[in-house]
Amino acid sequence: MQEEEKRYITSDIGIAAYLQLSGIKLLKCGRLESGKFHFEFEDPNQECKLKSLEFLESDFCKFDNIVRNLKKILFS
Repeated sequence: MQEEEKRYITSDIGIAAYLQLSGIKLLKCGRLESGKFHFEFEDPNQECKLKSLEFLESDFCKFDNIVRNLKKILFS
């Protein structure tokens, strides 16, 4: 298996937080020149995609959306 196949990359901070909460090791994080977030996780068992879908159906996703909406209200 190639090295990049053992990694999962996302720009979504909510998904990244959920993956960390699930005990998945964060390898790199930062911002790209475009300003977009970049999170890279160790994914030897290729479970991150499944966990990302799990996040979308969880209360954590609802919480994340509420926080984003409150920020929009505060900064508008």
